[in-house]
Amino acid sequence: MDTHDFFMKIALDEAKKAEAMDEVPVGAVVVRNGIVVSKAFNTRETSKDATCHAEITAIKRACEFLGGWRLTGCDMYVTLEPCLMCSGAILQARIEKLYIGTMDPKAGAAGSVINVFEDYWFHHKCEIYTGILQEECSYILKDFFKKKRSK
Repeated sequence: MDTHDFFMKIALDEAKKAEAMDEVPVGAVVVRNGIVVSKAFNTRETSKDATCHAEITAIKRACEFLGGWRLTGCDMYVTLEPCLMCSGAILQARIEKLYIGTMDPKAGAAGSVINVFEDYWFHHKCEIYTGILQEECSYILKDFFKKKRSK
């Protein structure tokens, strides 16, 4: 199995935890030197906190675990293209590479709606890779919202 697929599957497992809690199924994993440093899933509805996206929670946990706010040498795998808030946090945390499962044409800030990683000049640059297990990452979201609409 490809290394990127391996870590994205872990992010998908996190997304499934969100889905089980009736949260939008998005998962994120922070990796350093091939080791999972943190993982998280959306808990915005459960926590009643707009900032509890998978990426933000994974960044907070990684910072705690590594003992600092700079996540130099870390990569992130996320099942859905990050929004503007999460993209900003990824840049601020100094994540080096971002691997995205599926794009978000409604709110994505890594190329779909805007691209804060390329269209603006920030001190830190983050490399973006898309389409990692795209079908699986897209399906879990489409299926979740299909079920929501049928209720």
